[in-house]
Amino acid sequence: MPDAPSSQSDLFGFSGSPERADYFQPFAERVRPRTLDDMAGQQHLVGPDGPLRKFLAGNQMPSMIFWGPPGSGKTTLAEICASSLNYRFEQLSAIDSGVKDVRKALENAEKSRRAGHRTILFIDEIHRFSKSQQDTLLHAIEQGLIVLIGATTENPSFEVNGALLSRMQVYILKPLAPEEIESVIKRALLEDRMFNALSITIPDLDFLIEFSGGDARKALNAIEAAIALLPADAHEIVLAREVLEHALQHSAPLYDKGGDSHYDIISAFIKSMRGSDPDAALFWLARMLQGGEDPKFIARRMVIFAGEDIGNADPYAITLAVSVFHAVELIGMPEVRINLAQAVTYLASAPKSNASYQGINEAMSEAKSMQDLRVPLHLRNAPTKLMKDEGYGEGYQYPHSYKGNFVQQQYFPEGINPKAYYRPGEEGREKYIKERLSLLWSERYRPS
Repeated sequence: MPDAPSSQSDLFGFSGSPERADYFQPFAERVRPRTLDDMAGQQHLVGPDGPLRKFLAGNQMPSMIFWGPPGSGKTTLAEICASSLNYRFEQLSAIDSGVKDVRKALENAEKSRRAGHRTILFIDEIHRFSKSQQDTLLHAIEQGLIVLIGATTENPSFEVNGALLSRMQVYILKPLAPEEIESVIKRALLEDRMFNALSITIPDLDFLIEFSGGDARKALNAIEAAIALLPADAHEIVLAREVLEHALQHSAPLYDKGGDSHYDIISAFIKSMRGSDPDAALFWLARMLQGGEDPKFIARRMVIFAGEDIGNADPYAITLAVSVFHAVELIGMPEVRINLAQAVTYLASAPKSNASYQGINEAMSEAKSMQDLRVPLHLRNAPTKLMKDEGYGEGYQYPHSYKGNFVQQQYFPEGINPKAYYRPGEEGREKYIKERLSLLWSERYRPS
């Protein structure tokens, strides 16, 4: 390995022998870490007390799911686990693999087991597998035929079926911190068999780190793209900001489903609907769809939005949002863009209220410290004679027996002063709800 130049602390430069070889593997693949000690970041998993390190030390490995953003090390960790345990490693991508491919992989695992070798089956983007594809893996896991490691950028609670999820540990990977991205770049340029033959300087390293957004692969791809634009016989390479920008305008995606753009655009989308601007919301919807965003992710966020930001100001909003979510499952792109647009314009144009959202947050906060308070006797169920004799249900007033189907009685636990967690606003249907509650519970809902 060449020595780091003295100028490294000033300009972050790297130099090596003047000879150069051609390699077909991408830069990020050539410098992929081969041991846990080479990993940058994810110390909660690979550090001295991390579960992965303990699994490898104990020569065992459960099936697991790595959930995290692109470039955080999911594939790398799977490969390290396989090589450290001397397991056979087989990889599938859920994007272009079907049930036939899974069965073939399991057949290969069975042949390996008969030969005395265990198999780690790594499935990238496992959330894209259908239920039937996921079901084909259950028996293999239960029988110990494979150790399954799945990688996903989406919440596995939503995208992986419960039967499979219950048989796997879920470990969350975090975006790499700026200093960790710097460490990756430093190690890669010093150790890469191709680029360590060059003298490479990156004066504006902060720009590259910021561009990467916690994605190590994105940073390394940017370096490789910038170097590719320079003369082939160049040995003294300065990757100034303008060089990187020139390269990235050709290679950087307008919308990265797993990167900062993903979170920034969905944030702009939600805030446009919250701000009752259907036109801006449609624009951000179009950006996401054109960028290849999963329509189910968009639809799911709209169901949440309908409850959080509209609530009872327009109770129909959540019905529409759920219906559109089902439409996405039934139809798919490109036609479902019409259903998504219908939901977006309705939700953005609807009256807004976050009273239900605020109410449950406040109630959960207080209920946490009141878990020991008992249900009043008159509200308890009394299915047996013994319970009736103990006073269960005694004194309960059945609202439908009273005028207006209402009677004032205590529904809170004894010793608690009733309070209004739900405070409806003045918009849409909630204005009527507020007026009704003010009449029914005048002490609790006094005009402010």
